Amino acid sequence: MAVAVTTKTAWKLQEIVAHSSNVSSVVLGKGSGRMLATGGDDCRVNIWSVSKPNCIMSLTGHTTPIESLQVNPNEKLIVAGSRSGSIRVWDLEAAKVLRTLPGHKANICSLHFHPFGSFVASGSLDTNIKLWDVRRKGCIFTFKGHTEAVRCLRFSPDGKWVASAADDHTVKLWDLTAGKLMFEFTGHTGPVNVVEFHPNEYLLASGSSDRTVRFWDLEKFQVVSCIEEEATPVRCVLFNPDGCCLYSGFQDSLRVYGWEPERCFDVVLVNWGKVADLSISNNQLIGVSFAQSTVSSFVVDLSRVPKSDSVPHGLIRDDQPLVPPTPTGSSLRRIYDRPSTSCTKPQSRVKHNSESERHSPSSEDDRDEKESKAEIKNQEDYKEIFQPKNAICRTPPRNEPFPAPPEDEPVAAKEAAKPSQAADVQTSLPKQELPDPVQRPLIASSTSSTRTEPSVIPAARNEPIGLKASDFLPAVKNQSQTELVDEEAMSQIRKGHETMCVVLTSRHKNLDTVRAVWSTSDIKNSLDSAVAINDLSVVVDLLNIVNQKASLWKLDLCTIVLPQIEKLLQSKYESYVQTGCTSLKLILQRFLPLITDILAAPPSVGVDISREERLHKCKLCYKQLKNISNVVKNKSGLSGRHGSAFRELLLLMAVLE
Repeated sequence: MAVAVTTKTAWKLQEIVAHSSNVSSVVLGKGSGRMLATGGDDCRVNIWSVSKPNCIMSLTGHTTPIESLQVNPNEKLIVAGSRSGSIRVWDLEAAKVLRTLPGHKANICSLHFHPFGSFVASGSLDTNIKLWDVRRKGCIFTFKGHTEAVRCLRFSPDGKWVASAADDHTVKLWDLTAGKLMFEFTGHTGPVNVVEFHPNEYLLASGSSDRTVRFWDLEKFQVVSCIEEEATPVRCVLFNPDGCCLYSGFQDSLRVYGWEPERCFDVVLVNWGKVADLSISNNQLIGVSFAQSTVSSFVVDLSRVPKSDSVPHGLIRDDQPLVPPTPTGSSLRRIYDRPSTSCTKPQSRVKHNSESERHSPSSEDDRDEKESKAEIKNQEDYKEIFQPKNAICRTPPRNEPFPAPPEDEPVAAKEAAKPSQAADVQTSLPKQELPDPVQRPLIASSTSSTRTEPSVIPAARNEPIGLKASDFLPAVKNQSQTELVDEEAMSQIRKGHETMCVVLTSRHKNLDTVRAVWSTSDIKNSLDSAVAINDLSVVVDLLNIVNQKASLWKLDLCTIVLPQIEKLLQSKYESYVQTGCTSLKLILQRFLPLITDILAAPPSVGVDISREERLHKCKLCYKQLKNISNVVKNKSGLSGRHGSAFRELLLLMAVLE
């Protein structure tokens, strides 16, 4: 009798080598969930069909690496922003560049298409948000208010507002009709990476590097709830199409949230690393991530993921039963009014605020458009997707979900200990028998073997999420040794434990020493003692405290800290680099103007000891900053968040040249 095969809840669909150099940005088409666009340090934008191994089209024209991408709702247009601040819009059906939009002075960090108009919003490292009219080649309006890079932009479903998230820890809501700020949401304690409007209600979700997801009421302009228990930064969020829950992408996991009250319906482990974008199609969630020159896509079967009306886990605050969530579309919160025609308000603003009149079509624009071109790599796929015979369905077929591969092992945990399990798995799943080596070539098969991923984690589990005891156990050569597993497991787990205890004890002692100096003296002496200990981890711990209170910084402190910052910026530890960047940014913003003014001032008449001391400190700081500027310049070419941080520092240090 045939045995029903249990399929996976989450699996890796494919891995492709997307560019000849590092990939810097990826985005999924939200209309079909089948279109993938990638941008790279090779200054190209490549178009792919999800699950197909070959590039359909390659778009050229940018002269600096691509930093941000976005596809419009009907997947006919794509916009790409580069490191230089240039924006290009391509028409995918005509296979040509449609517009070149100059105006930003630094990296383009975020882009978004208006839901039903020919408008694009762009956010930049220069802290500005610009609204563009694609038809008129011009900037309609510039929104100013953020103090750091704008990381994410989203238009509201009715097209009247735009929400922005930035590194300055704030979320801002802008009124497009009035051309002004409506409200600033504060509460996050780290850079805000992503924002997303609820598809129906006046509700906004934001995810941050402070490892929280916050929900904001857009009628009362207050926080609805905050989910704070996560261990890694929030990388992307997406509401379910009916608005019943929010999907949040974290490092190697997908979490499903409700917000009134705040709760986690499910945690699905997906080995996608740092997921970059999410899309939903055919009751499947598609996620994409990138590392170096490769892009990987993953699928989560949403039919097996609880979204509501089930016992949630992880965020329950007591043992009382939860009140069922209010059905979508109820009168709990106001619902968006979607006009039947395209937005006319921004068009009327063109006459009053448009900068497009200053940028009329010129020979320069024509030259840019001639230099930009679309190379069709796969004519057959291109015609199938962008020029189909049946004009009604322009995108790839939507009625066929990706087939789910079978589970690598039986679901019942109790059967996992049976001696016959290994043989059963090998006979029933012959395709999973061979290990899948690390492959850089294209992997198009959805059933290609990947690391075993657990499906839905039961609420009554008795093991920690994300950890499997078998990963820590030595391989058992024969079943007669199973009774020794506990002892061997403890031996494996305790390896290096004593060494780690010694390291942590030493660090604790060093921190106690620094704390004692701080309590009896001042911050300068405590930093001196931290540097004298010659342990960078102690310096990092101390700087993380000092960075939170800018008033503690003095010129004396800079002379001590700058040599340590140079070491931190070259460290192999990400947290050290982040702390170094934060401290250096504070010093540049607070003291660099003072240092340059004092060095440029004419010599004083007579003897002024305090001035001479200050001049000596400024010269020392200037010399140290010059040394650090070389490190910053070398690392400014990196892609991702660190690259942006170093490029921002490079802009601040331009006065040193």
